[in-house]
Amino acid sequence: MPIPRRDLASLGGSSEKLPVVFLRSESASRRFFEFFTANIRNRNTRRAYFVATSQFSAWCERQKLSLEAIQPIHVAAYIEHLMTGHAKPTVKQHLAAIRMLFDWLVTGQVIPQNPAHSVRGPKHSVKKGKTSVLTAEEMRTLLDSIDTTRIIGLRDRALVALMGYTFARVGAVIQMKVKDYYIQSRRGWVRLHEKGGKVNELPCHHNLEQFLDEWLSTTSLAAEPSAPLFPTMRHGKLTSRHSMAQKEVYEMIRRRAAASGIATKISCHSFRATGITVYLQNGGKLEVAQQMAGHESARTTGLYDRRNDAVALDEIERVVF
Repeated sequence: MPIPRRDLASLGGSSEKLPVVFLRSESASRRFFEFFTANIRNRNTRRAYFVATSQFSAWCERQKLSLEAIQPIHVAAYIEHLMTGHAKPTVKQHLAAIRMLFDWLVTGQVIPQNPAHSVRGPKHSVKKGKTSVLTAEEMRTLLDSIDTTRIIGLRDRALVALMGYTFARVGAVIQMKVKDYYIQSRRGWVRLHEKGGKVNELPCHHNLEQFLDEWLSTTSLAAEPSAPLFPTMRHGKLTSRHSMAQKEVYEMIRRRAAASGIATKISCHSFRATGITVYLQNGGKLEVAQQMAGHESARTTGLYDRRNDAVALDEIERVVF
């Protein structure tokens, strides 16, 4: 189970630090690793839950607690400990990871009951997401500022536009193959492999179709259907057939945003929120935005809707001294 050294370092120990509380017996150890390999398929969830359970293990070691000795009062004390230095969503995620792991150990007959089952996490209600959003004008400025006389610029412009026009997560975008952009009814379509094994197929906005066509026609990728749609590049040239990493995309958009004069601190997710907000501002329907974004609930889509930010700004300007 590959875990980045950066995540292991965050446990407060060396890169060899492991959650020994769950590894002291053969049955617990086997069940622990089955939890992360057989039960959790999403890499980001696997990484986050591994860090959460490892931190809990380290805390139990400091309290000299064995796996069998852990009781609800100990889990509750650990949650109180986390509350002193972590945000509520982080604490809730840690509790969810601990609770799910203990459930897995119970069903595997390693321990008789789940000590985290009765422990309540902090209350946290969110009506608006924290992801920073660009205006339509800023988005246009960003796309226009990218130098497309070089193929790296064609790639970056197509990637940014794809996230904005389709509301796609960066994880789905960097997994795309060349064959995931195809022609249907004389229009370009994209196939996005989203979280939970969902496949979302959408027609391209005419601008996005142009950007993707220019990117593929300038490279040799069009003849390689199984190649990554957005491969890594070195010195502005295609040197491999490896997909860009999420960190590379983040560094690219921060660099492009700074070069275009945009002061807003954006992330990869900003384009998802920007696309949804601009779509709704132009008369789009929330239920259609939900379908395009691949959300199970319209409430989740509503977290990306920042139309009220403009209303709040207009109202605050009424305070004139």
